[in-house]
Amino acid sequence: MKILLGAIYPYAFLLLYLIIPFDNYIRALPNILLVILVVAFPFVISKKELSKLKTTPVIIFFSFFLFLIINALIFGRLESDFNIIKKVLIAVGLLLLYIPVHDLGKLKRAIIYSSLATILFSIINIIIVNNTSGEFIFEDYPTLIESLLIDRIYLGFLSVLSILISYHSLRPKFLPENKYYLANIIVNLLFLFLIVSKIAILILVFVLVLRQFYGKNKKIRIPVTLLTIVLLSVIYLSVKDDLKKQNFLVSNTQTETNFVKNTLTWDIRTIVWHCSAMVSNEIGLNLKGLGFTRTKDKLVDCYGENIENNSKRDKFMSERFNTHNQFIDFYLSTGILGLLLFVGLFVAVFLNVRKDFFATALLLILGSYCFMENVFHRQLGAYYAGFILIILLTNIWKIKKIKE
Repeated sequence: MKILLGAIYPYAFLLLYLIIPFDNYIRALPNILLVILVVAFPFVISKKELSKLKTTPVIIFFSFFLFLIINALIFGRLESDFNIIKKVLIAVGLLLLYIPVHDLGKLKRAIIYSSLATILFSIINIIIVNNTSGEFIFEDYPTLIESLLIDRIYLGFLSVLSILISYHSLRPKFLPENKYYLANIIVNLLFLFLIVSKIAILILVFVLVLRQFYGKNKKIRIPVTLLTIVLLSVIYLSVKDDLKKQNFLVSNTQTETNFVKNTLTWDIRTIVWHCSAMVSNEIGLNLKGLGFTRTKDKLVDCYGENIENNSKRDKFMSERFNTHNQFIDFYLSTGILGLLLFVGLFVAVFLNVRKDFFATALLLILGSYCFMENVFHRQLGAYYAGFILIILLTNIWKIKKIKE
């Protein structure tokens, strides 16, 4: 029985990551795979493998999760906050469940295949919608976005991971696999531009800049990179006045289509970050946290008081938009200690992996998405955050083993 479970276990884990984007269509299968993994875990894990948990980042991450539970229990918020806490539990659980899996390469390829399958499905759906609607779909931005398999920000998350994994898998010497990895990079890049995923494209630029600080010829690449950053900053400053003219909190005569288009990009974050700052100023030094539900309630109150445009105000209040920043969300919802533990996880991981470009880039990607989105408010986000943590902590385990 143990041999059979040991043989099935890694493939169940890989299949889970392969089908995650298709959760809405095969909702039962991910849950079945998780049950298989949980049941099989005690039979395939060894005491020696559990020693991998004895690293500072893992201890901080587990402490953070325990803090969320204890904080919610003490202040009577467990029932209302459990929906978010269980998303963090997914990332914690995936990290634990991965310990008996030893082939990291297959897990990385599962992400690549998952990204390609998601893109293929989305392209087919876009073609079908374009043919049935009778209108050119690329002129109807919201319809294009709605045709994607998953939310654009998470599709961008997946594509960025796929691009980085493919880049890391490329080898200086010619290998047949190189052309497939290169093709995957091109496909994902083209798709990101097709769906205008600004966040994903911007993060890839950050990763490209980060790359200049690793490898050979740094004395040449770093000055060129810094010069490019300065040039882009000058360009931004030259158009900043035009950007400031977009006052998102006052009445306007935008059509509903334009409203949806804006809220899918930067408009929504401008407003929720503004309201998050107002809530933070209102409560002062936040020691115990408001709770995830109460944080949303306070934001909704802010939307009602500060957004003058009626349709926009109603939309924000009915949708109960969250902070769209995981760091802000943990601060407002769990207090300053929750934020310090979450930030401490990033710091602890960085101190261990800072000499490795691939691991540091993964940390940058996770941090960037946490800055732009409440990753742990969505199950999909928790899965991909868990994937990154698996890669990062596996890297740390290898470093620890070498030192021993």
